[in-house]
Amino acid sequence: MMKNMEELSVEIEFKKEEMIRIANETGLLSEDTLEVSQELDRLLVVYQKQLKGQIHVSVP
Repeated sequence: MMKNMEELSVEIEFKKEEMIRIANETGLLSEDTLEVSQELDRLLVVYQKQLKGQIHVSVP
């Protein structure tokens, strides 16, 4: 199911907070931190792709 930009923004913020919390608990290079970081990366890619799809540039 495709999420709208607002839903993605909220999910990205939650994932950032989760990553920071886990990094503080387990360390920056822990497997748990890296896993959440990768999840965040995937969300950011989806967001950027959707954002790019919304921007239409007209060339004169």
